[in-house]
Amino acid sequence: MLGLVAIAMSTEASRAEDIRLEALTIPAVVAGSSVALEAIVLRPDDSQPHPLAVINHGSPRNAADRATMSPYGMSAQAREFARRGWVAVAFLRRGYGRSEGGWAETYGPCANPDYAGAGLAGASDIAAVAKFMASQPYVSRGKWISVGVSAGAFATVALTANQPPGLAAAISFAPGRGSTSPDTVCGEDRLVAAFAQYGATSRVPLLWVSAENDRFFGPRLVTVATGAFSRAGGAVTLVRTPPFGDDGHQLFSVKGIPVWSPIVDRFLATNGLAPRGASIEAAAAAAPPPRLDARGRDAFKSYLDSGPNKAFAVGAGTRFGWATGRRTIDQAKKDALGFCAADGSGACTIVNVNDNAIR
Repeated sequence: MLGLVAIAMSTEASRAEDIRLEALTIPAVVAGSSVALEAIVLRPDDSQPHPLAVINHGSPRNAADRATMSPYGMSAQAREFARRGWVAVAFLRRGYGRSEGGWAETYGPCANPDYAGAGLAGASDIAAVAKFMASQPYVSRGKWISVGVSAGAFATVALTANQPPGLAAAISFAPGRGSTSPDTVCGEDRLVAAFAQYGATSRVPLLWVSAENDRFFGPRLVTVATGAFSRAGGAVTLVRTPPFGDDGHQLFSVKGIPVWSPIVDRFLATNGLAPRGASIEAAAAAAPPPRLDARGRDAFKSYLDSGPNKAFAVGAGTRFGWATGRRTIDQAKKDALGFCAADGSGACTIVNVNDNAIR
């Protein structure tokens, strides 16, 4: 049975950045049922209350991948908000990872999808988490924001349609549902209709960010969807970015931070929601392991920019492998060694764990 208070499952402090990280099990009442939702919280480690930012993940195309998800997969994004003065909680909605309650966001058959209902189901999880977090002593009372990507962004748009107390703004990176393969969305007209439904009652400032080469929800669909949302009455600021990587749907990622963070900063400042004047400085970067070639050094930089739990391994010559966002450090080590030795060229060794060199 779920207890009445959150239990701190583990605690880790990143003193170099003055950002505190905690793993929590959040008790939530959603759709009349009590469930435990897996989460991590990153916040300035200054003993002061700060406003809340709820960070919301996407949904993989392969249903089997839902069970393997971890809230650490969004830790780097949450850290960027914590550096800016937010209490950032990244959690897994019902049916993802170890969160209880069964998957609630199904939209049914592709021939007749209920996207509006699926988005509202995800929104109810966000609202329940925000309600719990508002009771924590390190969260300041009043305004909070919801930030999401893909299905989490869609749930964030849905959240604005039935504004919970204190929701001041919403940020959605490539919101949508129903992408079954690159550049294919089943029942596209139903997805557009869901955005129009949300827009009819949404009055919260919404930032919608989309890359030109998004392979889930492309530029044409974005134009139609944002148009339907705004014509219905929703207040949306659309920002289109140049192509990002091989698929712009991955913009809200570690590598995308230099692109998306200034966009977010401008939007929050415009709406009077910048908690602090200057961001907490990032820790000094560790030196890359010797023998890495240019590709390996680039990979190590990406590794350093990523959040825990993570590990970097090297092998003979310039071979390397790394893993990040795992539920445990042991799992990160195992996966890093596996990636490094995938070509069968011999054993590999862990040389860095969570930005700490292993001698």
